[in-house]
Amino acid sequence: MAEVSVTDSELSEPLAAVVSGEDQLRANTYSLLGALLAAPPGPALVEKLSEIDAEEGDASSLLGAAWGMLKGAAGRAECGLLDDEYRELFIGVGRGELVPYGSWYLTGFLMEQPLAQLRSDLDALGLGRKQDVAEPEDHAAALCEAMSLIVEAEAGSGAEREADFLSRHIQSWMGRFFRDLQQADAAHFYRAVGQLGEQFLEVESQYLAMAAPRLDDSRSQSG
Repeated sequence: MAEVSVTDSELSEPLAAVVSGEDQLRANTYSLLGALLAAPPGPALVEKLSEIDAEEGDASSLLGAAWGMLKGAAGRAECGLLDDEYRELFIGVGRGELVPYGSWYLTGFLMEQPLAQLRSDLDALGLGRKQDVAEPEDHAAALCEAMSLIVEAEAGSGAEREADFLSRHIQSWMGRFFRDLQQADAAHFYRAVGQLGEQFLEVESQYLAMAAPRLDDSRSQSG
């Protein structure tokens, strides 16, 4: 069983120098978002982000602009301040400014029915949480990581499982989370992360609606 986790390890190759195909680019973007939401980026990742080609993999002008914003934010970022920003946004004293969990956005509480449904679906996909990770699987970072694994596993063989997972566990709330991240008082670098996340999910929703048209239309509405 593959393991989904929210870790403090830096993504080794969040943006591959040469992306072999659209699916790999999509998987890389999910992985990047997962890494940035799991922990503040270290100097190596910040440097990579400041050097990315803002047009790479662009499927719309809004998404291209979001990549450009992230590149600019990385170029201005101070790594020491990123740790403080991340802490204020997601950890805080008691809790951060934002609570990046699906159950919280969908019910107003943690560890509720949406998490139970997610765990069942992850198990059916052969995915599970690492035993040494305390964060519930409906953390935004873990869901992005799961989507990256699903995209890589399905590359070239259809997108039904990707579209199903997106509609069941991401579209209903994560768009709102990324919009909240852009408006958060503590967000500076992470405002660009929220912009990228929102625009990427918009493009993903359109792409998967065409790639897997047999899914019920009512389950493909963005939150």
